[in-house]
Amino acid sequence: MDKKTIMFDAGKSQKKTTKEILETVYEALEDRGYNGIDQMVGYILSGDPSYITSHNNARLMINRIDRDELVEEILRAYLKK
Repeated sequence: MDKKTIMFDAGKSQKKTTKEILETVYEALEDRGYNGIDQMVGYILSGDPSYITSHNNARLMINRIDRDELVEEILRAYLKK
C-alpha cells in the first residue's frame, strides 16, 4: 500500500465565476417556480437574501458575491466593457 501524502492546492481548486453563480441561482429559482430575473433584481436592490431560494445552495452561493461587484459585473456584461 502506497503511503504518499497527497498535496492539496486550494488555488487550483475550481471556483465558480460570478456568471456561473448567477446562472446556478437563476436555474434554482426557476426550478422552484419563481421568476428568476424578478427574484434576483429584488435581491440586488434590497440585499435581502430571502428573495433567493436555498434550493441547490443558491442563497449560499449568491451571498458569497459582494452586491457592488455583482452590479458592476452585470453592467460590464450588458455594456460589453
